[in-house]
Amino acid sequence: MGPTASGKTDLAISLREHMPVELVNVDSAQIYQQMDIGTAKPDAETLRKAPHRLLGFCDPAKAYSAADFAIDAKKEIADIHQMGRIPLLVGGSMLYFKVLLEGLSDLPPADADIRKGIQEQADRDGWATVHQQLQLVDPITANKLHPNHSQRIQRALEVYKITGTPLSELQSQSEGGIEDDYEVRQYALVMQNRALLHQRIEQRFKAMMEAGFAAEVEQLFQRGDLHADLPSIRAAGYRQLWDYFEGHCGLDEAVEKAIIATRQLAKRQQTWLRNWPNSKEIQVDNQQGYLDQKDLYKNFL
Repeated sequence: MGPTASGKTDLAISLREHMPVELVNVDSAQIYQQMDIGTAKPDAETLRKAPHRLLGFCDPAKAYSAADFAIDAKKEIADIHQMGRIPLLVGGSMLYFKVLLEGLSDLPPADADIRKGIQEQADRDGWATVHQQLQLVDPITANKLHPNHSQRIQRALEVYKITGTPLSELQSQSEGGIEDDYEVRQYALVMQNRALLHQRIEQRFKAMMEAGFAAEVEQLFQRGDLHADLPSIRAAGYRQLWDYFEGHCGLDEAVEKAIIATRQLAKRQQTWLRNWPNSKEIQVDNQQGYLDQKDLYKNFL
């Protein structure tokens, strides 16, 4: 586990050269087809040498969830064990990891009328006000969410309106995780040098643009069956360039907003990891830069 641009994929591929592991992708954007450059998927040659399961299999029009991932990942884990090898799960989608490990409570399905009412309130008063309303009925969940996390605020408030029970309480009753089924070892890549991470994020995003990221988003835009509220298009980078193709901003502004959104993503991921139980932290940088792969590999021996 680790923040975006921390070197997770490179380390995983290196480990595969020394250990009997099979890689399983845990990135909620890399699961989608036609989204290669902006999600930093490994190239075809790399995937030939080090195949990744659950990578690029889902159409962007599908709203794939953490619960869907847990079902698919359990199948891949079981298959890898049958091969006599070790599943190595790699990614930064912390909710995917959490649901896979701990399970997910039996939550009610979406209610279109309740969602519409919450959206209308947000349109009228702003998501900060809706977040305050959630704070009154489910402070545990509200304290985990930024007032701009509209989708998750909406879902938490929707669950409370349907069940009369806070989402945090229902989730505490969750079942179906893999923690009791396997010996699970968790490693968190941590970054101490924030300036270095921000520099890495900016350099990587600009390299993506040079590699044709704008054209990739334009192809998705021209499909005609995708929209900005889909989980795929909400991914950092895609959402901002989508705004550009919708005419809401210029390209330079979209790029700047995408870099900022990616930095914010990394910050959220690191916040998750600081509070993550049972994980061994591995520092991947120092004042000079990123540590050598050989030094990182020693943490797994």
